[in-house]
Amino acid sequence: MSTSTIHGIIGYTITPFSAKGQDLDLDALGRSIDRLIESGVHAIAPLGSTGEGAYLSDAEWDQVAEFSIKQVNRRVPTIVSVSDLTTAKAVRRARFAERHGADVVMVLPASYWKLTEDEIYAHYRAIGESVGVPIMLYNNPATSGTDMSVDLILRIVKGVENVTMVKESTGDIQRMHKLHVLGEGLVPFYNGCNPLALEAFVAGAKGWCTAAPNLIPQLNLDLYQAVLNKDIAQARDLFYRQLPLLDFMLKGGLPATIKAGLRSTGLEVGDPRLPVFPLEEEAQRTLKDLLAALR
Repeated sequence: MSTSTIHGIIGYTITPFSAKGQDLDLDALGRSIDRLIESGVHAIAPLGSTGEGAYLSDAEWDQVAEFSIKQVNRRVPTIVSVSDLTTAKAVRRARFAERHGADVVMVLPASYWKLTEDEIYAHYRAIGESVGVPIMLYNNPATSGTDMSVDLILRIVKGVENVTMVKESTGDIQRMHKLHVLGEGLVPFYNGCNPLALEAFVAGAKGWCTAAPNLIPQLNLDLYQAVLNKDIAQARDLFYRQLPLLDFMLKGGLPATIKAGLRSTGLEVGDPRLPVFPLEEEAQRTLKDLLAALR
């Protein structure tokens, strides 16, 4: 797949569980994926932070990856997060995703030990050599504990042939500007920090990786279209309308807030898996008010 086909609003899926959080609910997962695609998102990304990929067993991860790719059925590109603690496990997941039809795999360098730049580079190189699909490099120190510098990111992009795109989630807009300048505009980058969506698009982001389309897809899509139309005034208005909800989602935790929001729309997807708690009642009321204000 050409990197140029990955653009716009990239919708991150949840992983639904049964009422007690013990079993996967693939039927609910299918309905949530269909909702996202029918809303008009430009790509689907299962098994990220929103999808609680870190809390699944290997067998569950395989089930969700295979089911999600099949459910999407190439209606839009599928970007599967294959991150794991060891290189061997990440390679296994990347190969599994590719074998079942993923268009792109996304890699966050998660590790118990703090990794050196050479270790991070070797991690990406091993995964790159194991698959033929494009790789989205994911930089999110808040969840991985590893903050990759722009220089390191560009070293990986230049040294690993199929690392062809970057998801940047540090919340530092200057990182995106620097990536654009030092990468000479040749490295597609994607915003992963919801409150920076407008600034990221202005800085040249090719897309926005977000769980927000589970709840407010049209506002997200309208913002992207306004940016494409170079109507910054309209884009600014659309962004600031949704910003209170975007902030709330980030502070409340994506699995908890998205699952509570989906429940309020009539789609039961269970609670997050422990140790993550479901959204408290007061926060649920706040979420409902925020959603009502946007309808």
